[in-house]
Amino acid sequence: MPRPHLPRRIMEGLAGRVFHPLGSPPGRTARVAVTLDQLEAIRLADVEGLYQDAAAERMGVSRATFGRILGEARRLVGDALVHGKAIEITGGVVDETPLPPRGGGFGRGRGGRRRRFHGGGGGPRG
Repeated sequence: MPRPHLPRRIMEGLAGRVFHPLGSPPGRTARVAVTLDQLEAIRLADVEGLYQDAAAERMGVSRATFGRILGEARRLVGDALVHGKAIEITGGVVDETPLPPRGGGFGRGRGGRRRRFHGGGGGPRG
């Protein structure tokens, strides 16, 4: 039996978004599902420009795990862009913890919330 996923730390407010190609009907376009941890990996690596080791530390995963998450996320987004598919942000086991100050660590005592998101609209259940 595989080991259960540990919650990955993400920035709050990323759930429940759908992006679709301009001019295509939102309900009839093929979709790819990008999980919340995959979106966070793209944000840390491509938007903030962090190296994988620093980004992995911020998410609370190993560098190798971060690399796998980022690679899959980039593959899904690339597929959507090239083939005109909608991108739905949903799912994953995540920990929405406020980002620490630079050089600081994450702590449960800082008001972090552990939430589990399931597919289908990105809303929390659980």
